[in-house]
Amino acid sequence: MATTRSLSTATLPTPAENGARHRLRAVGPDEVPSVAEFLPPGATWLPAPQHTLPTLPGQPPMIGYLVLVPADQHPPFPQEPKTADAEAGLVRIDTVQRTAEVNGRELDLTYLEFELLAHLVQHPHRVHTRDQLVTTVWGYGHVGDGRTVDVHIARLRRKLGADFRGAIQTVRRVGYKYTPPTGD
Repeated sequence: MATTRSLSTATLPTPAENGARHRLRAVGPDEVPSVAEFLPPGATWLPAPQHTLPTLPGQPPMIGYLVLVPADQHPPFPQEPKTADAEAGLVRIDTVQRTAEVNGRELDLTYLEFELLAHLVQHPHRVHTRDQLVTTVWGYGHVGDGRTVDVHIARLRRKLGADFRGAIQTVRRVGYKYTPPTGD
């Protein structure tokens, strides 16, 4: 049984003076957009290897593409320095310099601890299952179980210190969530 969708017509603002192009647009059910119109100048693309893509039970296999940009050019999508701050600035993550601070004290984190903390801080109050965290932080090729996440969370809590370890909360039988500390 085929599903049909109606496309609403939406007017998009004109591109900015710097020549930025819109990356998303509605396509008709039979329309195949040219990939080249979504790529930055000088970039090329190729299909991603199937073993690098996730598989979902009962769903068709996913298709992914890799975008290759020459090293002398800027990334295809400009990246601004992202900093995730808690309400009173107690927990700070700088993803550009890859540093984490708690109440002004820099944390000594491993690569995976930093990635895990950064992901949690950038999505406050959101409950993450162990499987979601393994997929997001460790990547699709990781072989392990939810216990791996538990061990890394325990290490993060120790490094956050007694005053801030409660910021990473356990949601029983589900996973973890980050609740920004209040400035009390």
